[in-house]
Amino acid sequence: MSIIKVSARSRTASVAGAIAGVVRESGRAEVQAIGAGAVNQAVKAIAIATGYLAEEDVFVVCVPAFTEVLIDDQERTAIKILVEPR
Repeated sequence: MSIIKVSARSRTASVAGAIAGVVRESGRAEVQAIGAGAVNQAVKAIAIATGYLAEEDVFVVCVPAFTEVLIDDQERTAIKILVEPR
């Protein structure tokens, strides 16, 4: 399963389409964001993707968690949100 990385400048509609596509294909998606702006965009995209999937009778749940990622040899804390069918 690939990780969908979201930044504060990500377009929510594009991210939502990616989330819905990965859930359709793989059965679940992992969304990762670092920082308040990125988490905001990620949550909005998940809300939009939930609507896309609900039209196909696929209802999802989200499981948030912290994860550590390495960026430029520095460890950063990210929010990881697992999106999977109910």
